[in-house]
Amino acid sequence: MDLSRPARVGALCWLAAAPLFLVANVVTGLGWRQPSYSWVAHNISDLGNVECGIWDSTRPRYVCSPWHPLMNATFLMTALLLVAGLVLTWRALGRGVVVRVAQSMLLLAGVGYALAGAYPADVDENRHFLAALLIMGVGNIGLPLAGLAPRTTVLGRLRILTLAAGLTALVGSVLFFAQQEVGIGLGGMERVAVFPFPVWACCLGAILLATGTRASRDGRAATHLRIPGDAVVAAHEAALAAGAAAVNHRHARPDPARRAQRRPPAGDSR
Repeated sequence: MDLSRPARVGALCWLAAAPLFLVANVVTGLGWRQPSYSWVAHNISDLGNVECGIWDSTRPRYVCSPWHPLMNATFLMTALLLVAGLVLTWRALGRGVVVRVAQSMLLLAGVGYALAGAYPADVDENRHFLAALLIMGVGNIGLPLAGLAPRTTVLGRLRILTLAAGLTALVGSVLFFAQQEVGIGLGGMERVAVFPFPVWACCLGAILLATGTRASRDGRAATHLRIPGDAVVAAHEAALAAGAAAVNHRHARPDPARRAQRRPPAGDSR
């Protein structure tokens, strides 16, 4: 598959989204002191909370994230990368109702990342909860739906990867909203629900870039291979033209024997 320039840029955006988001989770958590940040006990949103104190009446826990500006900025940047990747690869991923609906739902999930960064949970809980619904609800339905795209499309050809990521995320969302820890804590379960989308996008971006580069390289090689063939054809045509010219010249030049027959004998006064 030969990628257009916008699609290549979109694939690069996807390639960068997951590493950025995962690194920000780790780095921002390192700024926590007493208690230290726990991927088992704390939510991802806790990293972006602006104030320090006991948070969440349903699951009270102390939250104090000194480097929350980094996490909130990362939410916004991740949203930009995911949305840009979707828009720029919109046509490259294929056509059809299933593809377009899945893309639209994933686009809403990308908007959810922006809302999460713009409205931390302790600043505007309602809008932050809407962000969670877009990411873990709408997006995690759109992801397995993308795996059901026709096999003639890019999403359809990557069905196993897409369904694996989508179903993992969907199960994680159901268990998280049902407050089922299943041995990894609700913080861990939230990550099962959230991480698959950016990781899937990163993998898809890498695959698009690899296949697009290979297709472009094969196309250039095919062009180089056609050049000698064109040269042979040109040489053959030149040889035919030269042969035709020689034949024409031969017919245009009088035969010496015939000229001798036409010449009158010496001394003939006629």
